[in-house]
Amino acid sequence: MKRHLQLLAALWKANLQSAMEYRAAFLTQVVFMMLNNLAYFMFWVLYFNKFNAVRGWNLQDMMLLFGIAATAWGIAAYFFGNFTTLSEIITLGRLDYYLSLPRPVLLHTLASRSLGSGMGDLIYGLGSYILSGYLTPDGFLRYLLGVTVAVSIFLSFLTLVQSLSFWMGNTTAISQLALNALLTFSLYPGSLFEGAAKFILLTIIPASLIGSLPAEFVKSFSWGALLQLLVSAVLLMLFSVWVFYRGLKRYESGSSMQVEI
Repeated sequence: MKRHLQLLAALWKANLQSAMEYRAAFLTQVVFMMLNNLAYFMFWVLYFNKFNAVRGWNLQDMMLLFGIAATAWGIAAYFFGNFTTLSEIITLGRLDYYLSLPRPVLLHTLASRSLGSGMGDLIYGLGSYILSGYLTPDGFLRYLLGVTVAVSIFLSFLTLVQSLSFWMGNTTAISQLALNALLTFSLYPGSLFEGAAKFILLTIIPASLIGSLPAEFVKSFSWGALLQLLVSAVLLMLFSVWVFYRGLKRYESGSSMQVEI
């Protein structure tokens, strides 16, 4: 575990140094992503100017939901930037570089790239949470737990979908579709969905585990919600890692090793 943490620290330091070489571009990405999130949230501001609530959710609740989802996406994008391009890395044979090093392949691959725009999401998400009015000592701890679970769901789900490239070839289009669905539905109150739709958003496309369920947990502590969040995050993470390394055996058997310097 200590070696893994040291690896992450070294990769994140290198990514930050690389970003600082083009500081203006980095800051531009951060600012524009914050403005993009704000523009998207204005839809809900306009909606709640006419209606008091939607299925029990008010404007403060939506700020909390956006805060959790944006923070989680920002952390995943900034610290594990390759989680959105894993299928391309697999398809183009760029895993050879990571296989040539004595490091955990999946962890090294995901953390070796940083998306500067993710910092904008992270800052916006934290600000949205603070403005939501749920900033209390115990609420902040639940917020951190909810964000941690959401980050895990983002990384695990995208890793799982893109690992299908080991069997199906280029799955970039499928991965992009899955990513868009995950992001879109994570920004809506869970109470809008019932029956089969609610089941899908908790399992097949686990968007509710990123947005509405963590938000409800922050609003009001529940042992049932805590258990559901933790079990779901752990099981999905273990399954995605298992699928990746199963696929990696096929990749090893059919790829030549090429070391990038």
